[in-house]
Amino acid sequence: MGESQTEDKKSKHLTKRKEEGIIETSLPAPFPFDYIEKQLRKKNFGILTTVTPEGRPHSVGVVYAVEPPGQPFCLYLITRPVLKKARNIRDNPNVSFVVPFPHYLFRSIPPRCIQFQGNAELLPIDDPVVVKAFQNSIVLKRSMEHSLRLGESIFIRIIPDKKIFCFGIGANILQFLIPSQNKNLGNFYVIVPENRRIVKG
Repeated sequence: MGESQTEDKKSKHLTKRKEEGIIETSLPAPFPFDYIEKQLRKKNFGILTTVTPEGRPHSVGVVYAVEPPGQPFCLYLITRPVLKKARNIRDNPNVSFVVPFPHYLFRSIPPRCIQFQGNAELLPIDDPVVVKAFQNSIVLKRSMEHSLRLGESIFIRIIPDKKIFCFGIGANILQFLIPSQNKNLGNFYVIVPENRRIVKG
């Protein structure tokens, strides 16, 4: 898609959202959902936010696994039922999740990130699909083994909403450093394809 076509698409999108009375701060991404999924598979650390019974947010850094190929798109965590994030999810399944992508050579530059809202549910520790997802790397295997050594463990499945947001994903370092290029960093979103979504009953 050419630059003029992209700008025209963005303009039409913003006009429609304005007519609907919605203030839009993100635009459709110039790359597909598959690209975002690929980026998420490269990482294994994110920040999970759950909601306490008092309605307050509770955030914690976690190790995550992405679903095995061929499965509906979701993320998995391992924890213990006594921990706060598990207790919160038991009472309120609404969560948000952020995966940062730091600039290791230029630490003063804000990290890129992928973020979304969604629902979470608790799964038994012997779920074969999740166990397979945690076999994808040494870090994930060790995380699972460590959690199992601590005692009773469970999995958490995070099901994203259909819209996944991102900042700076796909941009090169010069676009962060050169002010005239900052507009190309973009607050974008991608849509999870229908055939990759988990429909909650």
